[in-house]
Amino acid sequence: MFVIKGKQILDDRVDVCPSPAFKGRDVLIRYKGLLAKKGADRVFCHYGYDGWKNVNTMEMRREPDGSFVASIPVNGQSEINFCFKDSANNWDNNNHWNWSSDIRS
Repeated sequence: MFVIKGKQILDDRVDVCPSPAFKGRDVLIRYKGLLAKKGADRVFCHYGYDGWKNVNTMEMRREPDGSFVASIPVNGQSEINFCFKDSANNWDNNNHWNWSSDIRS
C-alpha cells in the first residue's frame, strides 16, 4: 500500500511504510513483484524525487519470505519515485508507470 496524490493505492507487489513518507526520514520499501517472483538473486531500488530528480540506486535486502526491502532516505519535497531492477539489468517499472509515494513535511 502507498499514497500518491492523496489517494491510497493497494498493490500486492509494493509496500511503502510509512506512506505518505515524511521528509527528512527514511521510508521502507518492500518489493515482491515480478523480479522477486522470477527468482532474482539481487534486486535494486532505483529512486528519485519530485519527478525523478536526484536519482540513486540502492541494493535491497532479501527477506525470508522472498521479498526485498530497502530503507530509502526521503529528501524530496512532494513525492518519491521508484522502480526496480535485478543484477541482470532486468527492470520492473510497473509497465512504464513506475511507482510513487507522497512526501509529507
